[in-house]
Formats: sequence, C-alpha cells, structure tokens
Amino acid sequence: MTFTDFFHSTGLGLATGLALIVAIGAQNAFVLRQGIRGEHIGPIVAVCALSDAVLIGAGVLGTGALITAAPAAVVVLRYVGAAFLVTYGVMAARRALRPQALTAEGPRNDGGAKRGLAASVTTVLALTWLNPHVYLDIALIGSLASAQGTPLQWWFGAGAMLGSILWFCSLGFGARFLRGFFAKPLSWRFLDGGIAVTMIALGAGLVLGA
Repeated sequence: MTFTDFFHSTGLGLATGLALIVAIGAQNAFVLRQGIRGEHIGPIVAVCALSDAVLIGAGVLGTGALITAAPAAVVVLRYVGAAFLVTYGVMAARRALRPQALTAEGPRNDGGAKRGLAASVTTVLALTWLNPHVYLDIALIGSLASAQGTPLQWWFGAGAMLGSILWFCSLGFGARFLRGFFAKPLSWRFLDGGIAVTMIALGAGLVLGA
C-alpha cells in the first residue's frame, strides 16, 4: 500500500461525493436561498456537512446494505419526504407571487420577517434526512468504499466528506456575491419560482417512484 493508493482513494471519494451532492435538489436550493438572505449560514452549512459526514460514515460501515435489505423503510421515507417537499414547494410558490427586494436590514422575502435559527435548522435537517434518495447514495458510497479495501475505504469516505464540506461552504458562503442581483423583487420571483418547481417536481417524482 503506497501513498499513491491513499491519494487515489481519497480523490475518488472526493469526486464521488461532489458528483452526488452537486445537483439541483431541495437541500441545495434551501442552502442557496439562506445564503443569499444571509441567515444562519454557519449553522446551516455545519448541519449539512455534519449530516453528510454521518451518512457517509454509515455507508462506509456497511449501513447501506441494511437499508437495501429494508425496502419498506425506504417506501415510508419516500412518502413522508414527498409530502414535505410539496409543502415547501407550495410555500415557495406563494413567496414567488409576492416577492420583496433585498433591504438594508438584510435579505427578506417572507413578509419582512427573518426565519429563526431553530426553524432553519429544522428545515434543513428535514430536507436532508427525509430524502429517501440520500439512503440510496449511502448504499452506493458503501459499495464503492468497500471496493477500495481496508483501510483505503476510510480514505475514500474522508474524500467524500471533504467534497461535502467544500460544496456547502462554497454554496452557503459564496451566495452572498449574488445579493446585488437579488436586490430586485423580480430576481426573488425567479429564485422562489425555481425552488417551487424543483421541490414539487422532486416530491412528485418520489410519489411516482422516480
């Protein structure tokens, strides 16, 4: 076992983690919106990264195989997650119908009231853990990690965790550069409209088994 082996496994894990995370989805849409609004970015990024670390670690440990062997649990998560996504999508659609600009007090778009820390953390936790697709990702990461052998499987997992940290930090903290664009109510209309379509489409996809 050489340094090249460790580097290869870590790099493969990093690429795999980014490939699974960097996609249009409910969690990313929420982090982007909160980043633009400048609300609780640190805690939200930390929750996302920590959740991914736990999930990736579970995949490396072989929990993915247990999830694959319990399809009933995935079905329940599918419908619960679908209901949550559709509800959030409808809320985003309502915001799109009455957009507001980014104000001097901060980016606001919910009747002038900012979302509290507890509500923000609860929402991102639900968007993360109620998504049944994430458990399929666990199974995939677990199978790819096990193919690396011991102890390289943990370097693969570390690479995937690093990819998650890099992505959410970039998405959450980098979103502030878009605030000038979102000073216009029309920009919020497009963002929330896109989020509404994404959430509802994902929810419908879950119900249809897509």
